[in-house]
Amino acid sequence: MQLSIRNQLAGTVESVATGEAMSTVRVRLDGGQEVTAAITAESARDLALTEGTAVLALVKSTEVAVAAATVPRISIRNQLAGTITAVEHGAVMTTVKLAVAGGVTVTAAITKDAAEDLDLAEGAPAVALIKSTEVSVALP
Repeated sequence: MQLSIRNQLAGTVESVATGEAMSTVRVRLDGGQEVTAAITAESARDLALTEGTAVLALVKSTEVAVAAATVPRISIRNQLAGTITAVEHGAVMTTVKLAVAGGVTVTAAITKDAAEDLDLAEGAPAVALIKSTEVSVALP
């Protein structure tokens, strides 16, 4: 299956915590970072997610925010620090690519105004911020 989702991050399930309606799935990416996905308990059961299951963490680039410096304590679970490898400005939107540990690239689509306000540039440190509710889990 081919998907239009730019961020397809390979990893392994570290843990699954299941509540009545929702589950949180902690995934250790191949680069060593950890990503948490909040998915329905039904989906976790249907995918038979258990510790050690190989998965893809999927995130649309429009669901990735970018911080230009160290992030203060906030509720966003997924904070992937890296270095900006590309900034491509369009008329309204900007695509930002961050290289994070293990050769993983995360792509963010943010407004051009935000990118300019943050003075994002190739080679600068940055952090990709992704809410756990915006991470989907797929079996490879």
